[in-house]
Amino acid sequence: MDSAAPPLQDTDRKVDRLLAHYGESHRNPTNEAIHMVAIPAIMLSIGGLLYALHPWVAYAFVGASAVYYLMLRSGSFLIGMGICIVLALAAVHAMGDLVLPISATIFVVAWVFQFIGHKIEGKKPSFFEDLQYLWVGPLFVLSRLFLRLGIRW
Repeated sequence: MDSAAPPLQDTDRKVDRLLAHYGESHRNPTNEAIHMVAIPAIMLSIGGLLYALHPWVAYAFVGASAVYYLMLRSGSFLIGMGICIVLALAAVHAMGDLVLPISATIFVVAWVFQFIGHKIEGKKPSFFEDLQYLWVGPLFVLSRLFLRLGIRW
């Protein structure tokens, strides 16, 4: 089995199909390593940018994201993403009055690295094809963590 591709556990589940498709453009070890850092950074920065607009904007986005993850019918991913969201919101709160400049900087730097990773990979980002892959990317990172911890999703 290719270690860069998420293991398929049940090809009838939407989450497994999405992860398999996402994995097709994330096989290069350097690109994958970049994504393991950049995707959580982007998640954090989006939360911070939305929080800077207004806290309720960030909470509404988190709620909508949770609904998306709930619809994928994976309890492990739902709980895992819930933990990630709580940690990201705690970090956003810790930024205090600097939330906007810190989040904007993280956002730009992380996306630059993402595009460098895809240049190395030789494939364009999956979200160019379908925007829902912006929500699948964090699941890809989580799937790698689950794989290392032996957690079935």
